[in-house]
Amino acid sequence: QIQGTIFPAPNFNPIMDAQMLGGALQGISCEKDVLIDILTQRCNSQRLMIAEAYRDMYGRDLVTDLKENLSHHFKEVMVGLLYPPASYDAHELWHALKGVDTEEKCLIDILASRSNMEIFQMKEAYLMQYNNDLQQDIDSETSGHFRDTLMNLAQGARMEGYADPSTAAQDAMILWEACQQKTGEHKNMLQMILCNKSYQQLWMVFQEFQNISGQDIVDAINECYDGYFQELLVAIVLCVRDKPSYFAYRLYNAIHDFGFHNKTVIRILIARSEIDLMNIRQRYKERYGKSLFHDIKHFASGHYESALLAICAGDAEDY
Repeated sequence: QIQGTIFPAPNFNPIMDAQMLGGALQGISCEKDVLIDILTQRCNSQRLMIAEAYRDMYGRDLVTDLKENLSHHFKEVMVGLLYPPASYDAHELWHALKGVDTEEKCLIDILASRSNMEIFQMKEAYLMQYNNDLQQDIDSETSGHFRDTLMNLAQGARMEGYADPSTAAQDAMILWEACQQKTGEHKNMLQMILCNKSYQQLWMVFQEFQNISGQDIVDAINECYDGYFQELLVAIVLCVRDKPSYFAYRLYNAIHDFGFHNKTVIRILIARSEIDLMNIRQRYKERYGKSLFHDIKHFASGHYESALLAICAGDAEDY
């Protein structure tokens, strides 16, 4: 059972919520607790209705008012919650591609994990928000086989629900050869299979790969390739196997390896909050022994911490 941590609020009243937010933002000192209580306890579609009610009521844009009144990471969380999912992905990709340095890990997280429909909606949002074509931007801002693989994923052309056991061994052989030979042509074959075959098909292919090579496909990729190309291929494999585990692993790295990489933590919590964040929390606890709630508490502070914990929706035993 895949589930998130944020659900539609019962007895929802967007006008009352907009009024409360207005009061919290207009006061001499911004009442941040009120913002957290409302924005983290409503689902995305409800938050968009609140933003609409706010505009009708005050003649102003809620996002603009949040940006003016808040700062740093807390602002990023509150503003991030007010994007529709596809727009949020588009926003993150735009900044990853157009920032001072290309943020490859952000591109990997988003493009390796989204469904065809999510990719289609994100491309539409990207075009509307930035008047740019996502694939053209990927083409100009990245390079090599990493770029080719991202471009393939950004087509959103993965087969869905289809599996053909009779070709699984054949695909596995191609992958194995690609790990042995490492020519440009083999890399192309490798990414074509990983980007275009259905998840059901790839499950069988990975099993056959293990039978043929005596090795797990992730280990084989790690041995044979390097750089962002290797990271992207591994991300695709991990997402095929278990998306919540992939994001648990990414959160753990973002919290521990980079001395709390705020952007990654914020992005994953917001993007997965209504999809599978509850499952991500479970995988995190199983795999790392400490709860996600505990680790966020340990590294973040103030209203920023409160907002992240509210999205994470921890229980008392998670401390």
